[in-house]
This record gives sequence, structure tokens and C-alpha cells, in this order.
Amino acid sequence: MQASASFPASQPEPTGDLARGTAPVLEVFASFQGEGLYVGEPQSFVRLAGCPLRCRWCDTPGSWEIGDEHASARIDGVKGRRRESRWASPFQVACWIAQVEPGAPRTVSVTGGEPLMWPDFVRELAGFAGPRRLHLETAGAHPAALARVLDVVDHVSLDLKLPGDLDAPEEFDLRELALRGLAPREPSPHGAAEWAEARAECLRLVRDRDACAKLIVAGGRRPEQFEPLLESVAEHAPQLPLFIQPVSPVRGETAPDFELLTRVVECARRHGLSVRVVPQTHKALGLP
Repeated sequence: MQASASFPASQPEPTGDLARGTAPVLEVFASFQGEGLYVGEPQSFVRLAGCPLRCRWCDTPGSWEIGDEHASARIDGVKGRRRESRWASPFQVACWIAQVEPGAPRTVSVTGGEPLMWPDFVRELAGFAGPRRLHLETAGAHPAALARVLDVVDHVSLDLKLPGDLDAPEEFDLRELALRGLAPREPSPHGAAEWAEARAECLRLVRDRDACAKLIVAGGRRPEQFEPLLESVAEHAPQLPLFIQPVSPVRGETAPDFELLTRVVECARRHGLSVRVVPQTHKALGLP
């Protein structure tokens, strides 16, 4: 990645092929990674809008919708917060990243929403990242899109979700995508069988890479519900670091109790997995 580490805000935006791959941006800010393998690392975050999944314990439901023509992106720059047009090119987002960093270039975490709705954007952003590592946070529902970006991202944080924790997905309005010259997105899994297939393929894709899996555990679940997910990790990516992430209470969903966490951890250990329990530390610290 040969791009400069800084991007003056007044520099003209590229056109033609370099301007492709736009995506709706919800916010760009600098903070500390609160989850997974790189927890605590100073990072810059690019949160994209748009997610067809409906996780019952989602802590960012405001990122589900793309937004209308009046929607904006929040940029938490070191010189103050401002609003910009939501639809942005990878070049423009690279400029915003440099503007939110309080010091030396940081790792960039691309999150959402679901970033794999916008694989062309992720690929193009990597080309403008300069010396920065690019981390991808994904629900692991779209293996074709994941395969498309694997060669340009440095780390993948892959969620594992109980099918019972998911309401039916709501796909994007194809008319909106067509107006912007964007192709339809990869369909989301429906039901336990399709989720199992997508999860297995995503695990196979990241098994030999810098990656981790996060198993989200909410209160009121039974330990045996998690057995198929843990079996899938053991079968398809047995060396993948596994993080058990207790749900931060949200919208009626409660955190798991000690007994449930213990039984899920012991199940993972029986499968020979390397497992840690790590909550959302940014929530505990009151960080963005």
C-alpha cells in the first residue's frame, strides 16, 4: 500500500476507476478497539451504514438503514465534529481517517452495519490506507463478499450468531442501489441451514489468516444451543482464537449469568478450541 499517510482535505477527488466503490458512511472516529483479538488497540473506525441482518441484541440498530438523500456521515475530527454527505468514495473516507487521528496513523477498523455489503468500497479503501492495517468486522453471513476482500484486509473479526437470535433479514431496496449504479448485494442467509452453510464457508476462508471469531452470548439461552456453532469452528477453523462475548444489555436483552458462560466455555474447551471471555470493553469504559 503506497498511498500517503495523510490526505489534505482540499485535494481533488479521483475520477473514473478510482472513484468507484462508493458506500454510505455513518461515522468516522478514533477510539480503542473494544472487542476481539486486538482489544485495547488504538484504532480509527469507519462505520458503514446498511445491514440486512436483524440481530435482536444489536447495539447499533441505527446502522441498519442506508438512509435517504438527506442522511449524513459524522466525522469526529481532531479539530471538531462535523457532518458530511453520507455517500462517499474510498478516497474521501481515507481523507477523513487522517483527519480523526490524533497522532501517528492507526489501524483502521471497518465496521457497520455490515461492511461486506460494500466489498468494492473495502477493496478500494485498502489502496488508500497508506501504512495502516485494515481490519474487517463482519457478521459472517456473506462468504462470496468475504472472499472478494480477503487479499486486501489484514485481520477479520467474524461473528458467530445463534439462528434464534436473528429475526428475518431485510434486504436493501434495489432501486436505491440501481440509482447509484451499484449491483445487488449477496443475499443473506435465511434459517438455520443457510446460516450453517454460510458460517462454515466463512470459517474455511479465515482459518489460516490473521482472524478471530466472536461468539455472542445473551442471557436466557441454553448452553446446548451453542453446540452447533462450536462444532463448526472446531471442524472448519480449529486454530481460530474464539472470544465469548457476553451481550451488553440492550433493548430487553440481558447479559448471561456465570453458569451459562461457564458451560459455553467448557463446551468450547471440549472441542479443543482456544477460548477467552471478553466483554465489550468500550461499553464498560463509556467509549464510542
